Amino acid sequence: MKEKLFIIGAGFMGTGIAQNAILKGIETRIFDVSTVQLEKSKASLHKEIQKQIARDRITEEEGQKALSRIDFTTDMSLCSDADFIIEAASENKEIKISIMKEVDGYAKADAIIATNTSSISITTLGRHLKDAGRFVGMHFFSPVPKMPLMEIVKGLKTSDETIKRATAFGEYMGKSCIQAKDEAGFIVNRMLLPMLNEACFLVERKVGTIEEIDKGMKKGLNHPMGPLELVDMIGIDVELAVMEVIYEETGDSKYRPAVSLRRMVDAGFLGRKSGAGFYVYHEDGSKTPNSKVME
Repeated sequence: MKEKLFIIGAGFMGTGIAQNAILKGIETRIFDVSTVQLEKSKASLHKEIQKQIARDRITEEEGQKALSRIDFTTDMSLCSDADFIIEAASENKEIKISIMKEVDGYAKADAIIATNTSSISITTLGRHLKDAGRFVGMHFFSPVPKMPLMEIVKGLKTSDETIKRATAFGEYMGKSCIQAKDEAGFIVNRMLLPMLNEACFLVERKVGTIEEIDKGMKKGLNHPMGPLELVDMIGIDVELAVMEVIYEETGDSKYRPAVSLRRMVDAGFLGRKSGAGFYVYHEDGSKTPNSKVME
């Protein structure tokens, strides 16, 4: 594919999107305001590509070619030659609006501008662009290189041509695309978050231990991960932000975040990325339940 991709945000999701893209032959550039975060992203990409080589999923030559397709920058103006611009910054409406306004000043006229938001209205974000017709939600799932789904979300002004191009791009990246209406949480999170929230309530009420709750979902419903393991992987701060958006939009009590989520974020227990969430993650790759949470 000849399209060039510009990713805004070098965190877990942005880096995952980049890994997926470069392995599919897409020239990619990642932007972040933090040089430290860009270095972390670069190190993570190199590590993941080496894992793919070690597992014989790609050759050494394919790995090196993939890494040659990635570039890192703190200069937003370099999005000017991109065909697709995907914002993957924090799940914060004001931050995303600020990004949209800046990007709109640099993006070429025929570029598709997308957001990876998992909950915020596409129509609301798109109104800050001169041409909301080219704005679309492209919601990847975590971890991006492994998860085969993408939600394509159409705002009220998103054009059919934009949906067509976004879907084709997603499918080229190996994703199965579903189209969602522009309602808070879209399809998957509207179903998933009540379950994750209830798992947090079960911990608060000591109905079961962290391990028992996860084991119940894995062994009882054949889920590949327990809900608390999943929240840790996604990021507890991210899940809290998404729940708050959906609760504010819908007023439905099943999306009102468990108090424990707020307390964990306050304490810096953000999940895998901080080394501790519902579990404590050790250097040897093992994990143990976080006793502080059960207290």
